[in-house]
Amino acid sequence: MKTYAFRLHSGQDLREEIDKFVKEKNILAGVIVTCVGRLDKVVLRMAGAKTTKHIKGVLEIISLGGTLESGNSHLHISISDEEGKVFGGHLKIGSMVGVTAEVVIGELDGVKFSRKFDKETGFEELNVNEYYGK
Repeated sequence: MKTYAFRLHSGQDLREEIDKFVKEKNILAGVIVTCVGRLDKVVLRMAGAKTTKHIKGVLEIISLGGTLESGNSHLHISISDEEGKVFGGHLKIGSMVGVTAEVVIGELDGVKFSRKFDKETGFEELNVNEYYGK
């Protein structure tokens, strides 16, 4: 596994910047190894919901996990507010970095991720394909 680490700054969109990085590096199958930092705003799609929830404030990134592929990543985030209340869901565009966000991504060897609509779930779900060469 090849790893990448980068830092985002205040005012950058966490989701957008991760997607941009994955596309620029042509990562065919990646994972979030870790992410720590702060957001001033987070946009979440909650489990089973079709609408998004917007939360503003001083929000600490507790965890970020997900599968990455150029053009279609699946990311879940947990954040806590100033009182320590934890919220989580699907990370959406519009989630703005506060002070900083430190992101580490792992690129998997010999694998290519893709997404295919699954009529059972109603969502595009992960397909894992063996792939050699890049």
